[in-house]
Amino acid sequence: MDATIDVLVREVGPRDGLQNIATVVPTDTKLGWIRAEFGAGVREIEVASFVPPRLIPQFADADSVVEQALRIDGLTVVALVPNLRGAERALALGVHKLDYVVSVSRTHNLKNVRREREASLQDFERIVQARDAAGLKGRTVLAAGLSTALGCSYEGRIAVDEVRRCASFLAEAGAEELMIADTVGYADPRQVREVFQAVRAEVGELPLAAHFHDTRGTGLANVVAALDCGIRRFDASLGGLGGCPFAPGASGNIVMEDLVFMLDSMGLRTGVDIGALLAVREFPASALGADSLAGAIAKAGLPRHYLDAAQRAALESSPERPAGATGH
Repeated sequence: MDATIDVLVREVGPRDGLQNIATVVPTDTKLGWIRAEFGAGVREIEVASFVPPRLIPQFADADSVVEQALRIDGLTVVALVPNLRGAERALALGVHKLDYVVSVSRTHNLKNVRREREASLQDFERIVQARDAAGLKGRTVLAAGLSTALGCSYEGRIAVDEVRRCASFLAEAGAEELMIADTVGYADPRQVREVFQAVRAEVGELPLAAHFHDTRGTGLANVVAALDCGIRRFDASLGGLGGCPFAPGASGNIVMEDLVFMLDSMGLRTGVDIGALLAVREFPASALGADSLAGAIAKAGLPRHYLDAAQRAALESSPERPAGATGH
């Protein structure tokens, strides 16, 4: 991770935020969004999903979006793949990171990708082999996501041992990053600590990331719990777009703008200019309507005289700083 930041925030809106929206967002709007958010300082963006267009027409332009995003120097281009076929498409285009998701809940996996959990786990082994056979090891990172790791709309609470076993399998198969997801917004901070500590004990120093939904209002509290466990990589969506189709009433991902504000307020550097980030909202709003976007900071605005983490650090290190000044 970049030494100039403390926490990596990854934008998943162009994929997770749009996948269940019937309105097909124009390709140019998606690319404008991606470029503008990169300009605001977000360095890793999940730009598309390689699924059959007949299933999700939103991603009929996945090849074009990925090809254009790869031209943005400094951006880590991430694509979600549900199976080997999708991975082969992404690898052929040269994406920087593949995000392959398996549901820990057996029922959710059947509903989501129409196959048993074990079949999905085994498919990841084939994806690793395909990546390596293509000579892309060291160039394309393989990330594996554990969906419904913190709860399922069908099965309820998920046993920690089930999460741990799936994490172990994926790590041994060759995952270079694991993402633990509260796909349907069931988690609470205590549970987050329990699950992340168990997975950390199982996979050692393998990078871990967190993906939280704010379905029941616990999203940012769960981020703090994950921070307490040493997690420094978080998914979020601009305007809180997104949500799982198998989570009735789901309100979407945690809001990227609110996440950045909270982390900055805690003195953690994200490298993101929150003012510029708020301006990016115009892109999805132009296609979906402003009412489709959530966000406390967008509604209330930044506090008066607000300084982000980098600005406060610079002030505190300044030789001209008055004695006793707090920087707040």
